[in-house]
Amino acid sequence: MPTSKTPAPRVLWKGAISFGLVHIPVALYSATVDHNIDFDWLDKRTMDPVGYKRVNKKTGKEIAREQIVKGIEYEDGEYVVLSDKEIADAYPKTTQTIEIETFVPADSIPFVYLERPYYVAPINRGGKVYALLRETLKRAGRIGVARVVIQTKQHLAALVPVGPGLVLNLLRWGADIRPWKDLPLPSESAKQVGLSERELKMAGELVKDMSSDWDPDEFKDSFKDEIMRLVDQKVEAGQTEEVTKLEPIEEQAGRSGAKILDLTELLQRSLRKGGKAAAEDEEEEPEEAKPTRKPAAKATARKRAPARKSASRHKAA
Repeated sequence: MPTSKTPAPRVLWKGAISFGLVHIPVALYSATVDHNIDFDWLDKRTMDPVGYKRVNKKTGKEIAREQIVKGIEYEDGEYVVLSDKEIADAYPKTTQTIEIETFVPADSIPFVYLERPYYVAPINRGGKVYALLRETLKRAGRIGVARVVIQTKQHLAALVPVGPGLVLNLLRWGADIRPWKDLPLPSESAKQVGLSERELKMAGELVKDMSSDWDPDEFKDSFKDEIMRLVDQKVEAGQTEEVTKLEPIEEQAGRSGAKILDLTELLQRSLRKGGKAAAEDEEEEPEEAKPTRKPAAKATARKRAPARKSASRHKAA
């Protein structure tokens, strides 16, 4: 019978957390494991893997890679074509820094903004200053809001203290969240909706009766479990087919992080200069005290082609 084994943690990115003049060398690890069922396409005659082709949707014919260009649809059926160089120049400059821009109350970011979590662990003797940030955030009831570039893509992220560690949770941009006003929702006033105190009391008692502590192990993916039961059953019956698999391409880990400096001195200087100003004003900093890092990417407004419909409806070709 096939067994499921969780792979050992692998470094996905190396860099540093930065706030004020303080830099904490860290590494990112995936905080999740994908257990989705992946159905591969096979040729039923030969059991060979079947891949995807670049097909012209109008003619149905396969076309060569060099004949493909990239475009943005700005109106129904009308596109702006962008060259590979134009697209490459628009990418944010790669940095190895989780640049904290502000600290906000821990409960102030709605769940709808949360996208993907990563575990953050210290490297290069960064344990003490890592622990300092973790404990400070816990005591202050705050989380850090930061920018980070991962694989050429800029992300907004929340740095959250959780138990013994820090979690970097990538966030959706505000423009990607649809407003409530587009939904047919009832009034927030219980009276206007027509709810009685008796109904609210009974509903509250039902919720209390069904309440429990959160235990993720109590919830299972029934579809995956049923599919794997069928797989196990067919394996035991000898109903298997041999398929040649391609070797997976290993993701390269990021570069090493910044060097840890004297923590007390950097904290004092950050407080004297004041938060963001400290990070920007490093002219008085001695050469030997400067951390090894690239300048953080600056957010710039994108220039768009004239469009006659809202940006939220744009889609890439």
